[in-house]
Amino acid sequence: PNLYFGVRPRIPKSLTTGLLWAKVDKFQDVQNNFRHTCEQHEGMAGYGWDEYDVRLGGRQTIRDAGNFIDITTEFVKIHGGQHGGSWGVRIKGTPREDAPEHLISSVIFYAAMEGFGSLQISNEEDELGLQGTVQMEGSSNDLGEFTLEVTEGPEWNAHPPEMHKSYAAKPLDRTIVASLQVEDANIWQAKALLFQHMKTEVDEMISLYGKENAPPPWQIFTIANNVAEGNLHFVQKVFDGAFEFDIMFSSGSAPEPVTSDGLSEAIKSATKSFSDRFSRFLAPKAPFDKPKYRTFAHSMFSNLIGGIGYFYGDAVVDRSYASEYEEENEGFWEETAEARQRQGAVKFEGPAELYTSIPSRPFFPRGFLWDEGFHLIPIADWDMDLTLDIVRSWFNLMDEDGWIGREQILGQEARSKVPQEFQVQYPHYANPPTLFLIFEALIDKLNAPGSWTESSDPLESIRSAHLQNPENAKDYLRKLYPLLKRHYFWFRKTQWGDIKSYDRDAFSTKEAYRWRGRSPTHVLTSGLDDYPRPQPPHPGELHTDLISWMGMMTRSMRRIAETIGETDDAKELRGYEAAIIRNIDDLHWSKKEQTYCDATIDDYEESVHVCHKGYISIFPFLTGLLPADSPRLGAILDLISDPEELWSPYGLRSLSQSSPNYMTGENYWRSPVWMNINYLAVKALFDLAQSPGAHQQRAMKLYTSLRTNLVENVFHEWERTKFAWEQYNPETGEGQRTQHFTGWTSLVVKIMAMPDLSKSKTTKDEL
Repeated sequence: PNLYFGVRPRIPKSLTTGLLWAKVDKFQDVQNNFRHTCEQHEGMAGYGWDEYDVRLGGRQTIRDAGNFIDITTEFVKIHGGQHGGSWGVRIKGTPREDAPEHLISSVIFYAAMEGFGSLQISNEEDELGLQGTVQMEGSSNDLGEFTLEVTEGPEWNAHPPEMHKSYAAKPLDRTIVASLQVEDANIWQAKALLFQHMKTEVDEMISLYGKENAPPPWQIFTIANNVAEGNLHFVQKVFDGAFEFDIMFSSGSAPEPVTSDGLSEAIKSATKSFSDRFSRFLAPKAPFDKPKYRTFAHSMFSNLIGGIGYFYGDAVVDRSYASEYEEENEGFWEETAEARQRQGAVKFEGPAELYTSIPSRPFFPRGFLWDEGFHLIPIADWDMDLTLDIVRSWFNLMDEDGWIGREQILGQEARSKVPQEFQVQYPHYANPPTLFLIFEALIDKLNAPGSWTESSDPLESIRSAHLQNPENAKDYLRKLYPLLKRHYFWFRKTQWGDIKSYDRDAFSTKEAYRWRGRSPTHVLTSGLDDYPRPQPPHPGELHTDLISWMGMMTRSMRRIAETIGETDDAKELRGYEAAIIRNIDDLHWSKKEQTYCDATIDDYEESVHVCHKGYISIFPFLTGLLPADSPRLGAILDLISDPEELWSPYGLRSLSQSSPNYMTGENYWRSPVWMNINYLAVKALFDLAQSPGAHQQRAMKLYTSLRTNLVENVFHEWERTKFAWEQYNPETGEGQRTQHFTGWTSLVVKIMAMPDLSKSKTTKDEL
């Protein structure tokens, strides 16, 4: 997903393809103009999928203002055969309004074969370049035999005219092909390999013609005409103005090869299928049922699901199990920092594979454990089989103790995007168990009448296999259940909090939890990074958000056990769940502050609350652990709805405006509006609005206003900047930090699809 366009199968060391392009009218700009990997602030006026379905494909538009061109990739998958089917893509280039009269663009497609297998150019070599379609033939154990074709495109494609005598040896109305043999480990560096190869050609031309009589840049920045044996093949076309051509992969076991006419029909079919399915499962509800919101929703969801990718490689893990990592002593953060510096047991593990939806193609092109659960919430409505496939891929990463690394940085390509100090994973570090939200969503759908209906979609039997036949879902859960139990009890064993040593008064002496991996300024493992915590850190700390996550996880485990008939486990889990809910109040509710707070140990060895009003204060509500008649709900709704605290016109602030820590330091989780937590708030308010009681009408009004504020702001910023953002400024609503953050910010699609309660009965109470 880190490439603007690239295709590879879910197979380790197999066929990999990609696309590069650049404006080539000036010598000094060419190297910086070549696009390949998605990057922030690279001169884009927006890019991403307008529509996309993992099973069928879709259309992507890349508005490359820096290169004065809009690139469209219309990609489709064509099912059939025994090797995963075929695929094709139509590449289009359209000069932007401010483009020069003659916009010269160099477009390079590459295909490479890693590992065992072959990939060769089947055209006869021509020293002037190839005419017509470039044809490749390949084979591998997993893909079988296949062909890969790059067409010439329509007759209206134009190419730079002859302006220098070098043109005679390399006419640019032909396609240039260069074959290389490179180490498998280096294939991912296709752009660097291209530049290295191209530099040799540039140097030869300068040597031949001299700097004073050098060819124009579009002629000089070309690859060699060199059709040969190799495992990496570059295919270059140089255009003047608009252009179009097709790339078609045909599996040898498919009923028929892909053709340009067939590709055109498949593109139309994929577009209609996407639109029909979106209307069925994710259509925005009032007041967002207007065309402009529909286009926005299509884009947001498509970029979420278009960010699903396959990763394979080794990971860096510290298996020292150093005693300091128990974090039992005061000053433990200094001891753990020293232990991390030793790195004696840091080593590569794997390789492993992961199928995952990433947070951001340019900045976070890898798997994040707690992000994944949020990503899959809307995807579960679209394609439950796909969702469960991704969930299973994560749990297959688990070690024998029950640990799953919170960041999956698999292989050198993934590590190239991560600073070295963040590459090592630690087996005592946890992350919020959001994947268990998906198990609850599955069980809710199984228990809801009419959650699946007949469809004309020929792939529906795959997408909804677990919903059409509940036994399939139960079988899935049974097979995964041993891993889920192992993971659950790993949490209980490694993230426990100390009640007994400090004579804390609580219903249960066991249900308390503390994140490991904290420093004075951060608790990265919590996902809330720099959110204020008790100072200084103390081994007697207890964390509100973690016990809330454990309550949700326990509830989910209990429901899974009930679903698959594990009655003894369900009974045991029911006891844990009840104890956690009691202890949340006993350990974390502050009567003085009227909110939930972290706890720590003071200088007198007494347990005290440390209250930083914000997301953490409402976590028991966010995770669905408070019943509709809870005596805490009034105060929680007060905190949510107060403009001096969490409420803003753009969503709930992460930290109260009244806090002395508001907008201080790194200011990552110290004020900004985050869509994942706001989604939990919208969902919790909706659930409360459906429950008769003292807070129903107020919850209904809050739900309606928060839903509107969130959607309108993300939509406004998308229209203004052409990007979704990692977070939003609570004072201005402006998107900030990572751009093209189409991971959990895409939860806005789920929020738009939730019911409109604005016409329901309300009271005159103020927010």
